[in-house]
Amino acid sequence: DQQDIAGRIDQAPSLSKWLDWKWHIQNSVKDVDSFEKLLGVTFSPEEKASFKETVEKFPLSATPYYLSLIETDDYANDPVFRQSFPSPKELNIGRYDMKDPLSEDEDSPAPGITHRYPDRVLFHISNLCSMYCRRCTRKRKVGDEGFIPSKKQLSKGIDYIINTPA
Repeated sequence: DQQDIAGRIDQAPSLSKWLDWKWHIQNSVKDVDSFEKLLGVTFSPEEKASFKETVEKFPLSATPYYLSLIETDDYANDPVFRQSFPSPKELNIGRYDMKDPLSEDEDSPAPGITHRYPDRVLFHISNLCSMYCRRCTRKRKVGDEGFIPSKKQLSKGIDYIINTPA
């Protein structure tokens, strides 16, 4: 429930805060302990340890709004929980799993650009999201807060777009 989640984050949340996307980004949950506390659920020590191990490789981020959509009585089967919360199965990487499953590196003629289809490009200007979906196809790049494209890198992408009329 929205009021429960907001109340656990901020003792006196106002409607204006709840409706402010910046407040949600600033209060995004990025660790297992906070997730557990804000949802009002308790994971077993084994579950918690495996969740934390997963988050070390694939970051966690979910806004308070997303948390409020989770049905806590049956959270393990809740689709929003499963979409937003780490699973130890994410660490099972088979020998045939691809490092770049969408061939974005191969289809990158300039920094931050993926040009696969003749009439459109994908311009990666950030690898941070308000929520890290657990099945994201760009998961290998998501969450690296240390990487922010420089103006020079962005300019090269813009130049590519300008000089590629298709």
